[in-house]
Amino acid sequence: MAQDRVIKYKLIAVGGSAGSLEVILKIVGVLPLNEDVALLIIVHRKNDGESILADLISTRTKFVVKEIEDKETILSGHVYIAPADYHVLFENEKMFSLDSSEKVNHSRPSIDVSFESLAEVFGENAIAILLSGANADGAHGISKIKQAGGFTIVQDPESAEVDFMPQQALEQMKPDKILNSAEIAGFLQQLFQ
Repeated sequence: MAQDRVIKYKLIAVGGSAGSLEVILKIVGVLPLNEDVALLIIVHRKNDGESILADLISTRTKFVVKEIEDKETILSGHVYIAPADYHVLFENEKMFSLDSSEKVNHSRPSIDVSFESLAEVFGENAIAILLSGANADGAHGISKIKQAGGFTIVQDPESAEVDFMPQQALEQMKPDKILNSAEIAGFLQQLFQ
């Protein structure tokens, strides 16, 4: 892929639920983030007051990993994690905001909410990846990113631990890539070399 195509991507957003953690760990383990790209991870999880997710992901990457705080500046070369019980929105290409409005698809954070905001703010400068999960959250949002010109990847439902979420996305839209759990990290690694 031509270098000018790679440079335009500013944010990669990965959404997943049940069965997605293994693929997320593979992605952060190989993704050669650079000064131009940040990574956002949105996973459904309980708000138990203690988050080991950031610590776990930190063991797989050399980049700064942190849970998002309200009005936080988006810095390239960072891995951001959606905090439990908050929707993640983008105020602009430089700032996150957190929202505690009602759950969407029984979820907060909602992948749909974040993906829709990503589509509005980043458009063709976004990559969205939808992984394994047990509800339809993310299916509508990833279609919005595709419509906005962003690059979309959906995990092949046959390789997903829980196939419902990626299957719902495939019923709503045709992503740029359908990749199995073993292919996603390698594809991103090639894309950014």
